[in-house]
Amino acid sequence: MKRRRTALLSLTALLGAALTALPAAADEIEQLKNGTFDTTTDPWWTTSNVTAALSGGQLCADVPGGTANRWDAAVGQNDITLVKGESYRISFTANGAPEGHVVRAVVGLSVAPYDTWFEVSPQLSASGTSYAYTFTSPVDTTQGQVGFQLGGQADDWRFCMDDVSLLGGVEPEPYEPDTGPRVRVNQVAYLPSGPKNATLVTDSTGRLPWQLKNAAGTTVAHGWTVPRGTDASSAQNVQSIDFGTYPGRGQGFTLVADGEASRPFDIDARAYEQLRLDTVKYYYTQRSGLSIRDDLRPGYGRPAGHVNVAPNQGDANVPCQPGVCDYALDVTGGWYDAGDHGKYVVNGGISTWEVLSTYERSLLARTGHPAKLGDGTLAIPESGNKVPDILDEARWELEFLLKMQVPEGQPLAGMAHHKMHDEQWTGLPLLPSDDPQKRELHPATTQATLNLAATAAQAARLYRPYDRRFATQALAAARKAWSAALAHPAVYPDPNDGTGGGAYPDTDATDEFYWAAAELYLTTGEKEFERHILNSPVHTADIYGPLGYDWARTAAAGRLDLATVPSRLPGRDTVRQSVIKGADAYLATLKSQAYGMPYAPPDNLYDWGSNHQILHNAVVIATAYDITGASKYRDGALQSMDYILGRNALNISYVTGYGEVNSHNQHSRWYAHQLDPDLPTPPKGTLSGGPNSSIQDPYAQSKLQGCVGQFCYIDDIQSWSTNEHTINWNSALTRMASFVADQG
Repeated sequence: MKRRRTALLSLTALLGAALTALPAAADEIEQLKNGTFDTTTDPWWTTSNVTAALSGGQLCADVPGGTANRWDAAVGQNDITLVKGESYRISFTANGAPEGHVVRAVVGLSVAPYDTWFEVSPQLSASGTSYAYTFTSPVDTTQGQVGFQLGGQADDWRFCMDDVSLLGGVEPEPYEPDTGPRVRVNQVAYLPSGPKNATLVTDSTGRLPWQLKNAAGTTVAHGWTVPRGTDASSAQNVQSIDFGTYPGRGQGFTLVADGEASRPFDIDARAYEQLRLDTVKYYYTQRSGLSIRDDLRPGYGRPAGHVNVAPNQGDANVPCQPGVCDYALDVTGGWYDAGDHGKYVVNGGISTWEVLSTYERSLLARTGHPAKLGDGTLAIPESGNKVPDILDEARWELEFLLKMQVPEGQPLAGMAHHKMHDEQWTGLPLLPSDDPQKRELHPATTQATLNLAATAAQAARLYRPYDRRFATQALAAARKAWSAALAHPAVYPDPNDGTGGGAYPDTDATDEFYWAAAELYLTTGEKEFERHILNSPVHTADIYGPLGYDWARTAAAGRLDLATVPSRLPGRDTVRQSVIKGADAYLATLKSQAYGMPYAPPDNLYDWGSNHQILHNAVVIATAYDITGASKYRDGALQSMDYILGRNALNISYVTGYGEVNSHNQHSRWYAHQLDPDLPTPPKGTLSGGPNSSIQDPYAQSKLQGCVGQFCYIDDIQSWSTNEHTINWNSALTRMASFVADQG
């Protein structure tokens, strides 16, 4: 996610920031030695637990079972020279006995930090299969490695390979995404009473007829397209289709224009009731410190991670990084942040706020339905305890955030540690329960402390009807954090602290102070917090920029709650008007975009996690509807979801399990079916980060050089810069899915 811009500074510096054209292909040159194994296995090496020898003109390796990680047993060759920008073809023939085992073939760096530039994980047959792939090297190096990782299997097995080749100077394979039919629609559903828009990609510059067909193929509505010219976000010539006047409902509709029929979709609100639940259910399988029950999430059951059970070193007594502190904390629980095993207060804060705000909106908004998120709705272990399930789920993260507070008697007491994670980056696939690395607390920061203050204060008012003791504890922690932040207002995270986990750098805590003051004021009504709000430069600033709010830009969290949660704040009407003004700007952007999203980043440079920024801008529009009741804001918020669910240049739903073609290979260490057939894909309702013009990861760079806006995305587990999932991206989807469901 966005944090990796700093987390991998050493790598991105190595790759170079600019997107450069690929060089012309050179002569094809073999980079490996002895890939045919005619007389010897040299210079191929093995790990000490693997025995390799020649057998029938192949290299065959006996691999022990019971190892934790893929890389615990391996065969490879080092000292390989790679040239930045040059394309290579890696090919090999391999078999396994018994069949069905998976080998992870990688090209990467043979020394720390062991960067991976290409990987593939085929499932082997007993008779043998030939494999061939091309990739482009993102670096110049003489320390490359071709490795075959064989560990992580339960039982002993035998791996054999032959004709292993790494050919340099090949013509790069052009990547052409399969975008399907040229009529782009919301592949899930339009609301019967909502807007219904689509986008047609066409060479035609004149208007064209369209037909809406039901599941039986009968035309039920028709009209004419509206030419829009070249769309900057995709470089496509496009036209718009508006079929919002159709009054019917049903399943399996298609939209036909210019000789193309769209992917099917429904006109029905029911899909959003399930999406509302699935987006929150995502958090259960992200839980740390708890065994995930397969009866509650079939196919996703796994042992508890990081509970001090071998091979975990665990989260029950985590020390600080050397030189940071001389104590250890029990920081079990919480949600894993993304596709890695780290837990971060600043990302956990915005995520928890948004999940809690989803519930708070249901209590306050004219279309809110709190029972839809009530006890028993999510099928989690706490269901049946007479507490709304969404509050139970958020509490799992809240209690972790409280544990990250520096204890009494210590320097910086009351502050919050910025994050905790592994000492080094882990590879994938890797279940949380199999992570063997040391865990470390990282320094306390003002930003983390204010995230804790804000979310704990918000929790105090929402949990009071159900658990007064916890509400009191949360408010006390919030006050302590607020006081600590005032005493240490500029303790910022180290932007270079990105080994083993993201750095989450931020050099301004003004927005976090505003947000925390807002939540403390809304919960307590106290003058101290009111004064801070009214005196903050953030209070009257234009905070609704094109990129939307996120973990590093939290002012909108405070402003939106001040506008919607009842209070006696002086000038509250002005606060509400500022939300409406922000929504008007986003509506203007939406209308200017042929794909109908409230997002037009400067210079068409899509940011990391662009999908959640689109959703956050939609939240502002939706909040304007909650304030005013004006239908234009309701319609704009609803239309924004169309882009996420398929009405986009790639014709893909970015939500796993929703839409005929959807993202389902998000970067993850345990939702890693693409690498290990025994592991699942991400659960239904998981949002992909989406197009990212900077394409920082090597896999995306090998496929997407020169991409335009919306095309800077690939649904592959290796693309951590375009295709990760995160708790704060899913919280944006949670908020909007619940809003849309409420409009049904």
